[in-house]
Amino acid sequence: MRPRHPESHLIERIGWLRAAVLGANDGLISTASLIVGVASATPARHEILVAGVAGLVAGAMSMAAGEYVSVSSQSDTEEADMARERRELAEEPEAELDELTHIYEERGVEPDLAREVARQMMAKDAFAAHARDELGLAAHVVAQPVQAAVTSAITFAVGAAFPLAVSMLAPETAIVPAVSAAALVGLAALGAVGARAGGADMLKPTLRVVFWGALAMLSTAAIGSLVGRAV
Repeated sequence: MRPRHPESHLIERIGWLRAAVLGANDGLISTASLIVGVASATPARHEILVAGVAGLVAGAMSMAAGEYVSVSSQSDTEEADMARERRELAEEPEAELDELTHIYEERGVEPDLAREVARQMMAKDAFAAHARDELGLAAHVVAQPVQAAVTSAITFAVGAAFPLAVSMLAPETAIVPAVSAAALVGLAALGAVGARAGGADMLKPTLRVVFWGALAMLSTAAIGSLVGRAV
């Protein structure tokens, strides 16, 4: 019997949502912090622009490479587990039936019913049943390296472009406070949007990302001021 209405679960967004939120937050925090640090050392707009653009490009490429390598490692592990599961299903189908039955029993299904459910699931698609119930793999959680890399690079660049644009529009004497304020507002918005898209409470993620962003900018501002005085 088919459900009367289609359902869309928030967990299905987890792959791209994680990469998107991480990329945008990192782009905004790291570029704003870089700009604040440089501007604290020197108010020269062209130096700030060079540093900001370099940070944007390098950061986007770094995020893409890091996500691709990290998620590819996860994907390799998943593929190895799935290959082993296919081999075991081909060589020891009865043992795999027992294993699936035990899984359902552990979840509270009566032994006879668990056996029957396992038989029916394996008759329909043995590999899908074991991938989902034994390995915990489903379409929305399987690693996708290219998607994660592209999403991270694009969202990092978008996040980084915001404080960079503010630094170019603000007066030279007000770059530090302008970029800091804009970055904190942007981080609060990202935290709220990310929490909303993931179905979580918005206050805690928003406060968390704003706190760490403020700490990062305070740190680079202090270092920039010290370097500026020393030079």
